[in-house]
Amino acid sequence: MKLLFVAAEGAPFAKTGGLGDVIGALPKSLVQHGHEVAVMLPYYDVVAGKFGDQVEEVCYFYTQVGWRRQYVGIKRLVRDGVTFYFIDNQHYFFRGKVYGDWDDGERFAFFQLAALEAMEQVGFIPDVLHAHDYHTAMLPYLLKEKYHWIDAYRGIKTVFTIHNIEFQGQFDPAMLGDLFGVGAERYEDGTLRWNDCLNWMKAGVLYADRVTTVSPSYAEEIMTPEFGKGLDVVMRMEAGKLTGIVNGIDTDLINPETDPHLPAHFSAGDLSGKATNKALLQEKLGLPVRADVPLIGVVSRLTDQKGFDVVVSELHHILQFDVQIALLGTGYADFEQAFAWFAGQYPDKLSANITFDLGLAQQIYAASDLFLMPSAFEPCGLSQMMAMRYGSLPLVHEVGGLRDTVIPYNQFDKSGTGFAFKGLSGYLLTKTLENALEVYYNRQDDWATLQQSAMSQDFSWETASLAYINLYEQL
Repeated sequence: MKLLFVAAEGAPFAKTGGLGDVIGALPKSLVQHGHEVAVMLPYYDVVAGKFGDQVEEVCYFYTQVGWRRQYVGIKRLVRDGVTFYFIDNQHYFFRGKVYGDWDDGERFAFFQLAALEAMEQVGFIPDVLHAHDYHTAMLPYLLKEKYHWIDAYRGIKTVFTIHNIEFQGQFDPAMLGDLFGVGAERYEDGTLRWNDCLNWMKAGVLYADRVTTVSPSYAEEIMTPEFGKGLDVVMRMEAGKLTGIVNGIDTDLINPETDPHLPAHFSAGDLSGKATNKALLQEKLGLPVRADVPLIGVVSRLTDQKGFDVVVSELHHILQFDVQIALLGTGYADFEQAFAWFAGQYPDKLSANITFDLGLAQQIYAASDLFLMPSAFEPCGLSQMMAMRYGSLPLVHEVGGLRDTVIPYNQFDKSGTGFAFKGLSGYLLTKTLENALEVYYNRQDDWATLQQSAMSQDFSWETASLAYINLYEQL
């Protein structure tokens, strides 16, 4: 099959979160299964800075963004068998950041129009076009309503993936004419309208041939008022074409046996290197070097979505236990300040690193015994899978992808890959941690069994991509 991914970000070129990881890993895996895969991304200044000397110029043309005649440069780079096409327009994409500008609507309207017109220009007409999140959610609509007159495009099937339903792309309906150059009929008849706004994500859900989310549980959750962020009615209406597929992780990169960021390598068969990493991290972070104390890792954005309001409310209680916490992340100022304050009060128990450092992140995964991830909602989550691969047992709130990937410890048959609680509350978080510490201190054989089970889980894209291939073949 010929498969085309269109997304706002993709590793290693430009990445802000899980979407970037997926675009970096899934196409590569599909190529290994024998498919012809291309990816279209914006040519950001960050891409130019890192890869400008590797890309080749393909062509350029102009497109109409409403009344604006805009330049579209096409650059190409082949990596891991995947052909990456970059849409170049410095006015829109040389901003020093991927998202967060006042004209994001215009920037990504341009990107979608340019991407569709570029397919003909570069001679890559896919069997399946796969769009991701709100930034590219208008593609299925545009294919059917604006570009349907192009014969070569009529057979293209579309898949739309929701990585996070919170960000829907809600804009003034005048954008239809002003930017996309189409009439207002589909807004006026209610198809594209939601809460008196033009809603890009609603358009993607209604017009795509299939809709996926990044875990089966999240697919169920977004059909409920609690998690649907206002679109749950639409998701229930389109439930027949909705599928949840758990993301994979890049097991070549996320590998305790070869990770270049680790002082000591280790495997499920020989965990001695993990103990070395723990001692070295404790020393590096100024924590007492003790093998007998459970080290709890946290690598996260510090936001309500990630459950840190609950963590902060319980931190005084948690720090009464004989534990150490190694935290790495940035986020809401009040959470950053709270962790910094607690680190000052409990310097032997908490190291708060309010920054982002990839090397330190990998060292925390590798050194920690427990990995704390009590998200209020989590479409998929990658950190819990990465932690398990490094023998760090996740302690999670049972939602979304966390529910689908972490098997709660069962004291009777010794099964499980971590610890979990249902219902986000400080009490349940602390009680679950208490249970985990009881296993750590008093049931070392059970702990070792859990570690072996966690490290043997298959979270590779090799497996995850098979579900996508099945979906594409159905189309």
